[in-house]
Amino acid sequence: MILTRNYKILNLNNRVILHGSARFLTKKYDPTVKLFGREYPTDEWTNVNKSIQDKLERKLIHQKYHPLNHLANKIKHFFYKTYINRNGNPLFTIFDNFSPVVSVEQNFDSLLTPKDHVSRSKKDCFYVNRNYLLRAHTTAHDNELIRSGLNCFLTFGDVYRRDEIDSKHYPVFHQCDGVRLFDKNELFKDKALEMDIFDKDEAGIKRTFEKQEYYTLDASKIVEYDLKNTLTKLVQFIFGNNCKLNMKWVSATFPFTHPSWELEIEYKGNWYEVLGCGILEQKILTNAGAENHIAWAFGLGLERWAMILYDIPDIRVFWSTDEGFLSQFKYDDPTHSKITKYKQVSVYPPCPCDISFWLPDKTDSYEYNSNDFYDLVREVGGDLVEQVTLIDNFENKKTKKISHCYRIIYRSMERTLSQSEVNELHKKIEAKAKEQIGVQIR
Repeated sequence: MILTRNYKILNLNNRVILHGSARFLTKKYDPTVKLFGREYPTDEWTNVNKSIQDKLERKLIHQKYHPLNHLANKIKHFFYKTYINRNGNPLFTIFDNFSPVVSVEQNFDSLLTPKDHVSRSKKDCFYVNRNYLLRAHTTAHDNELIRSGLNCFLTFGDVYRRDEIDSKHYPVFHQCDGVRLFDKNELFKDKALEMDIFDKDEAGIKRTFEKQEYYTLDASKIVEYDLKNTLTKLVQFIFGNNCKLNMKWVSATFPFTHPSWELEIEYKGNWYEVLGCGILEQKILTNAGAENHIAWAFGLGLERWAMILYDIPDIRVFWSTDEGFLSQFKYDDPTHSKITKYKQVSVYPPCPCDISFWLPDKTDSYEYNSNDFYDLVREVGGDLVEQVTLIDNFENKKTKKISHCYRIIYRSMERTLSQSEVNELHKKIEAKAKEQIGVQIR
């Protein structure tokens, strides 16, 4: 529900009608939304649109011969082969079928995300209602898995974030997250009697860039080494193809790990960030009943890895149902040593169109954000939209009103678009922007 200026609300048969001193919007909405067979009540936080709902059941990482399925299988194979327990069984338990609908507590609170953190915003997330959302990361399942007694696990799944529109961003993508816990005996082995995970010296109990306040420096450094060694081997296994890769670790900041790092690899002369990781915050372990442990965690985006690995230039390609795309990856061996490079099925010309509008006035209930417009464009144009770029932003000094101009690039991956078809689609976007966001087309 979007409000502008002074208002009062009438609710007639689920149609919200706003009256006041200025022009107001009307928007029809359903009182509930049905996801995976369960009905959820909607409220002022609800922003999951139909285009997102339509993708919930695609399950690309389970689609045989899909490049994301191949990549997920290669990662699973690496962990199954490399990390074996004393009984000869895989050390890591793998989960790849959790529902993407999670609670706010799972997605944020259990991971110590501050209440005012930008990642909680409706501008960035797809909310089912104020209590549930489509997970923004598969880390949302960490608390329940640690609480269940697991010490080593991987989670794979689709994740959802409102974002810009270009060749590398899509509102639905896929992640792999990993966690490994150590107790004193696992970490120090034969030196467990001499060493400890937790710092008992009051002078040493402080947080530094190298460790959390709870841990000894020795414990942190051993876990850091194990984490980086694991991930370096994984990256070499996936990307190396029997050759040496140039890699570098970069310090980073995440709400649920400290210290934290990102790993970058050099590919075709450019450096790419391929994962984020760190030592899990001790409070997360304590809250999950594993207070006597120390742990590392990592997260990586499967699309980012697959685009580099298979030379896929546009993230929309992963959602293609064109047999010309899928047939290129039709092999069964998950360890396939020869990396298949994507060949573009065809290249069709782009159709650029600009749209300019005055932004709606800011109110207590609504403030315009570009993600609102990107979300609307995706809903109307779907995968016929290749890119949306803000090319002009200015304020009228007299009226104080702000104008945005966006360039929308329309291009199909499967056929040539006619100008009349693009014009019709562009008009629909203009109309929807006026109706749903309250902009004034210039």
